[in-house]
Amino acid sequence: MAMDYIKRIRALREDNDYTQREVAALLNVGQRTYADYEYGKTRIPLESMIKLAKFYNVDMNYICGVSDVKVHFPNKKGK
Repeated sequence: MAMDYIKRIRALREDNDYTQREVAALLNVGQRTYADYEYGKTRIPLESMIKLAKFYNVDMNYICGVSDVKVHFPNKKGK
């Protein structure tokens, strides 16, 4: 289960027709670094996981592989 996020971040990227380069730019990392996240060579930082969850509008449980249900990212009321 710990490595499920690797499959999820790639699937989310591909399902939304983004390139690794585009997602890497969102995270302020190089394309090679992002590719290493997807291949499990480098652990993705928590801050980047949160950015991806917000970007794809899915909650952290889904992106981390804890849940298979795509619930929207929780937004604070009034913001």
